[in-house]
Amino acid sequence: MSELLQVGMADFKVARAPDRLITAGLGSCIGICLLDKVAKVGGMAHIMLPSSERARSNQNRAKFADTAIEDMIALMVKMGSSPKRITAKIAGGAQMFNIGSSDVMKIGERNAKAVVEVLGKNGIPILAQDTGGNFGRTIIFDTASGELLIRTIGLGERVI
Repeated sequence: MSELLQVGMADFKVARAPDRLITAGLGSCIGICLLDKVAKVGGMAHIMLPSSERARSNQNRAKFADTAIEDMIALMVKMGSSPKRITAKIAGGAQMFNIGSSDVMKIGERNAKAVVEVLGKNGIPILAQDTGGNFGRTIIFDTASGELLIRTIGLGERVI
């Protein structure tokens, strides 16, 4: 029997199939879902910021794209995954508020770009993504099938 594991903001979890992972409240944040279908190990991170490098406090490594992805891969490897088999799906990165045209304020866009870069540096292909827009998302990741269910208020549900 599968469990539904809650992933909080600035958090990540790794699980074995058939468990599912869920996170809510993805606005400018990004939900990163990694899967090794052979090892039947998957993970989900709910990152808030693109990089830990310039942060005043970077003690919570799950808060940042660079360190959360690195730590999630390491835990998946400990559970039997091979980095060469890991694939990704991502969602989130919305522009929730119209607060000017400054790139600094476009945190959703910056988060999405950082996630794509970090995954690329690690040789992890992105199989599907649902990023941008101006709406929040709740996502549920099925570690058995690799399906990512995306729920949005007013826009319904879709699976990628």
